[in-house]
Amino acid sequence: MKTIKSVFSIKDLENLTGIKAHTIRMWEKRYDLLEPERSKTNIRSYNLRNMQKLLNINFLNTNGFKISKIAALDENEITTKVRELSISENIEHHSFNAFKLSMLNFNHQLFYKTYNQLLEEKSFRQIFNEILHPFIINIGMLWQTQTISSAHERFITSHIRQKILIHIERLQSIDPRPRTKTFVLFLPVNEVNDLGLLYINYELLSKGYHTIYLGENIPTENLKQLNNLYKDITYISYLTEMPSMKNISTYLDDIYETSLKGTSNTMLITGKRIKDLNVENLPEKMTVYKSLDNLVKDL
Repeated sequence: MKTIKSVFSIKDLENLTGIKAHTIRMWEKRYDLLEPERSKTNIRSYNLRNMQKLLNINFLNTNGFKISKIAALDENEITTKVRELSISENIEHHSFNAFKLSMLNFNHQLFYKTYNQLLEEKSFRQIFNEILHPFIINIGMLWQTQTISSAHERFITSHIRQKILIHIERLQSIDPRPRTKTFVLFLPVNEVNDLGLLYINYELLSKGYHTIYLGENIPTENLKQLNNLYKDITYISYLTEMPSMKNISTYLDDIYETSLKGTSNTMLITGKRIKDLNVENLPEKMTVYKSLDNLVKDL
């Protein structure tokens, strides 16, 4: 069983903050900004406190503070400057860093405090598109590079999921229109990354459409039952990890034969898995979107 990660390499810091490793080393040498532990072979390692300080330093530096000026501040002064600046400017960047710290520290209070501050300035749609969706993509990269553990990823995505579900629930009591059109949202077998699909469901409901959200791990043969109950179905799937590139063409052909062929039904597909898909070889009635934003705009 993997332990929860709380010690980070300099490469981890680079992935988490976007600051190049050679820049971090230079700041350490010139300004004593961080105090890493060193192994017997002189390999640096950093704790969560180092990570938090570097995120704050990056925030100030991005907002016009010279690194020499930041170096003259103690940790409390740096934190105060970040707090003051985040009130008036660049709330997106500050919130992005706060969500990272919430994830790394398993701190749900920080997540909700940051989210509620955003909600005072922005709509849920703006928060998701400007901050949460880019953050979700960043989480995927951090997990793939083993910068964060599965525990970190599960913790933060569960809280993001809760926020999407709250906004979905507020819309579900509204009678859908037009009643003749139905959207069915599902993920393939062994695909569990449902945040993008949940957000699409929110957007559809906000436009007054009738949706059937099936969620994750749905075999294609199960879709046949929907065709017996509804006409003019638009199926939507968000493919992040599954099916494999080797099997994706077979998977889409199967959906066409099961749910689209001989009907007025169509299908919309997006997600990381389809970025290298040959669109010309797609079954008819299927449309691929290279980004979540483009799909939502076409709804």
